[in-house]
Amino acid sequence: MQATKSVFIAISSLFFSIGFLAIGYGMIMTFIGLFLKEHGTSDMVIGLINAAFFLGAMASSIFSQKIITNIGHIRSFVTFASIMVITFLLHSMFLNEFFWALLRLICGFAYYGLLIILESWLNEKSSNEQRGQILAIYTTVFYLSNAIGQLLLNIDEDLDHIIFSIGAVLVLFSVVFIAMTKIKEPILKPFERYSFPKLYNVVPLALTGSFISGFLVGGFFTMIPLYVIKIFESKEVLSFFMAFTILGGLISQWPIGRLSDIYGRRKLISATGFFTAIVSVLFIVLPSNDILIYFLGVLLGASIFCIYPLSLSRANDVIDENKDIVEISRALLFAYGTGSFIAPIIIGLGFNYFGYQTLFIIFAVLGVYLSLYSLSKKRVADDDMSVFVNVPLTSSSVMPEIDPRQDQDWVDEQQKVV
Repeated sequence: MQATKSVFIAISSLFFSIGFLAIGYGMIMTFIGLFLKEHGTSDMVIGLINAAFFLGAMASSIFSQKIITNIGHIRSFVTFASIMVITFLLHSMFLNEFFWALLRLICGFAYYGLLIILESWLNEKSSNEQRGQILAIYTTVFYLSNAIGQLLLNIDEDLDHIIFSIGAVLVLFSVVFIAMTKIKEPILKPFERYSFPKLYNVVPLALTGSFISGFLVGGFFTMIPLYVIKIFESKEVLSFFMAFTILGGLISQWPIGRLSDIYGRRKLISATGFFTAIVSVLFIVLPSNDILIYFLGVLLGASIFCIYPLSLSRANDVIDENKDIVEISRALLFAYGTGSFIAPIIIGLGFNYFGYQTLFIIFAVLGVYLSLYSLSKKRVADDDMSVFVNVPLTSSSVMPEIDPRQDQDWVDEQQKVV
């Protein structure tokens, strides 16, 4: 017990750093589209600019580990954080669409580099017995911090220009906690590419669910703010809607996870897909009311934020002991990133040519497809099932190593609880 307490005290600086970073990330991610829309940028261009962030994130998962290995974790953290601060401040100095797309690309690379550093440190300090607790705290901190970041958008309109400065300050706060840490620097494993056709043959439902989840979550953070501000013309409504949706995702993780441990991942993926479709239709048909949209936001978060963890659990259920679950999980994370990258482009085009309801039509179609596709797959026998594990909204390629399901003793103990 004392040893566990000392470990959590040692890594508390990492959680503080993650918290400040996530507040700044969540706030700026939502604010980008809003700021561009207010300055007359077309929805399609906003989608392309937001997509650049996820393209940078995907590049970071492949290339940033070499930088971290060469110069060390603390120097890399300071470097990536400095790059993020520079991009935030440059956003506030120049408004040029092509320049902003480049800034978002660089920012995405830096942000996911920071996540790789933080998560590899968490992995280094996590014993098999502590991984579940540490990952649960990490997930909770990330969700709550993102929600707080949304509330910071509810600021006086005359002070809009300082949002990027606030984001820069929050990132700098995360550096303070890391610069003072004494945690040993871990050794990073090289990124290994996985064949997607081969992966689809092994875990088709997990791969499909990861991609669709990335599309839904990426579309939520980048393009739904444009829909809300168009309908309500209020940043206050937008900030509370985004916060409630994220909190809905946090609250739903445990009950949906437990239900999936009992009834199987296939049924719960189908149910969350169908529920996403129903909520999306309600956004279209129900009248515009701020209280109602907060409620719908909670329901939307409860569904879209659970699809990726369920897909990851499905992969753990069906992969045999001869397969490398860490590498397959990284590939699923890459599929999630690909969905996030494509979402703002597709939705932006839809906004431009068919109107703002296009977003929820796409969400509904994807939800129905995922629901039916999931039911078409074979059920996993109870004895072969793993257990559900919550994961943060945004994860790096190191996250699969933190996953406590790599320890079969931990899985067996959790299955007894279920």
